[in-house]
Amino acid sequence: MSSPAKGPAKFHVSLNVADVARSAAFYRALLDREPARQLAHYAKFDLDEPPLVLSLVFGRSAPGGSLNHIGIRLCNSEALIQMQRRLETAGIATKREEWVECCHSRQTKFWVTDPDRTLWELYIFHEDIEEQEGGAPSHHAAETPATDVAKIVWQHQIPEPFPGRIPHPDNSAHEVVLEGTANMKFESTNMDAALAETWRVLRPGGEVRLHGLAGDKPLKRLLPNLPGPAAVVEHVPVETEPMQAMIRAGFVQIRFEKLSPAPDFIVDNVRMREILLVGYKPGHRPLHAAHQAIYLGPLAQVADDFGNIFPRGERVSLNIHDWQLLSRSTVAAQFLFLSPEKDANVTG
Repeated sequence: MSSPAKGPAKFHVSLNVADVARSAAFYRALLDREPARQLAHYAKFDLDEPPLVLSLVFGRSAPGGSLNHIGIRLCNSEALIQMQRRLETAGIATKREEWVECCHSRQTKFWVTDPDRTLWELYIFHEDIEEQEGGAPSHHAAETPATDVAKIVWQHQIPEPFPGRIPHPDNSAHEVVLEGTANMKFESTNMDAALAETWRVLRPGGEVRLHGLAGDKPLKRLLPNLPGPAAVVEHVPVETEPMQAMIRAGFVQIRFEKLSPAPDFIVDNVRMREILLVGYKPGHRPLHAAHQAIYLGPLAQVADDFGNIFPRGERVSLNIHDWQLLSRSTVAAQFLFLSPEKDANVTG
């Protein structure tokens, strides 16, 4: 007679690692769990969700081998974002991919490697897709991503000419800094074109920071030479013009992080102030709206860049993208955020 099971069935992975302590620290961050057991040459993680027993055994793995990568399919976007944030807070680089085709389905995921170069794929499933007739199968096995890449920040600074193409692939940069770009002559830099190129290179959720000098009204003559570092300024837009250009490019949650209370320069009664605008490239916005937000006040109502309107005190249903973006914004304290999981956990 077989002995009774001592718990649910779990997927087991055993990895050879060069440094047990270092690898245990990585998996502690990845799994948000302390090892069930840790010795000098051995560590074990035992998880119920996902059902996994992961063993780390001291010893060099042979080069090559049949292992391509290891993955975990998570339940929702919140769990994926929480795991990625936990790793990056621990100083571990990740690479995110939004709404990509992989294994005949659409997924959002990120990739990360442990200290022994074991590749992990953490993802959520969106939908199955039909294979294109005559097309190659949609799978990432042949294109292992470069996960050991630091945060990509690209910067343009006046008076350098803005390039026709930023030297990074599509959807790759975490941040683009435009330092004085809006203060170049129209002939040398078209802000709509510069922001369109910025949009191309930024990954979903990536940040654009536009810093420069702006006036409270148009300057009706040629700008005279300004003193000090501002001598490189060739053009001063009206305060709202850079913001409108960012909106036209598709950026959202744009805010004035800086708008000097006192003018730095006055020319022909045009008051010129330092501005710093920050905006974000949105990601995929699903149609399903299962999350809710309640605006707490003090205004009668507010609206976001996606057309969601929040009357004070009323529940507004949102998709997960808009809900998460709002919950991480600078105005999050003015809202109560309700997730389906929290509502489901309430018992009578």
